[in-house]
Amino acid sequence: MLTGEKVLITGATGKIAFPIARALAQHNEVWGAARLRDPADRDRLCGAGITPVALDVSTGDFSAVPDDFTHVFHAAVDTGQGDWTQCVDTNAQKSGDLLYHCRAAKGFVFCSSGSVYGYQGQRPLRESDPPGVPLRANYSFSKIAAEAVCTWIAKQHAIPLTIIRICSTYGPEGGAPADRLAMMLAGKPIRLYPDKPNNYNPIYEDDYVELGIRAMEVAATPPVVVNWAGSETVSVEDYCTYMGEIVGVEPTFAYTPDAHTPLWPDVTYMHEVLGPTKVHWRDGMRRMIEARHPDIALPSDPTA
Repeated sequence: MLTGEKVLITGATGKIAFPIARALAQHNEVWGAARLRDPADRDRLCGAGITPVALDVSTGDFSAVPDDFTHVFHAAVDTGQGDWTQCVDTNAQKSGDLLYHCRAAKGFVFCSSGSVYGYQGQRPLRESDPPGVPLRANYSFSKIAAEAVCTWIAKQHAIPLTIIRICSTYGPEGGAPADRLAMMLAGKPIRLYPDKPNNYNPIYEDDYVELGIRAMEVAATPPVVVNWAGSETVSVEDYCTYMGEIVGVEPTFAYTPDAHTPLWPDVTYMHEVLGPTKVHWRDGMRRMIEARHPDIALPSDPTA
């Protein structure tokens, strides 16, 4: 855990960045940058001991952001729902601008995505695997471009950088497993890719907080590029069946080639540079349900 540092977290109200900022604020000066259009967002950051700063990364105006941060976790993102040129400009070029603006940092983390990979079939995706053409092309291509832009700037200016390829996060703040649980509770089918099982390595909040902070500590030049996920592989089919058993709902799966291909990461290198995760996926799923659905009485855990 970092201590006594000045840390910038962008996208600070998001499901990944907020828990990281909250944890760091216990022992560091943490600034949380986000659009902050809702006053409740500012209040939430302040309540966690985080200094809020209004920032729309897409504008490229970083005048409100000091340049003396020792560490940066850059999670702000354009999700690619609009114009593709704007998505690439925000996620790639403006991320590069922010990296240069914060070039005095001892560690900068850029949040990329496991969706940059081309599907490799029934095997884990390695950091050396090539990019592909996913369903969310605007978003994924912007992340590929961003990795290239940030790598170039980091090398040119000797800025320690870690690029994390986020594969599947979940916890009290939400995530893909939470979204699929909501579909189950609403009686909706879960769309999956036909090449089953749909394997993932979901990472619970406790672990992604720890590994997110660790990613800032191991930043280097040339950049560290690493998959960011849980240590355990579990299929969507299996974890949805488990969640269904404890909430009393049977999941329905709809297999279609229009569904996103699985993001099954190889975590060998992650274990070397960041370490393993600790929360078993069953424990994480149960804790997520307890946090997000307190109205559902869960059966006792026989392993507890």
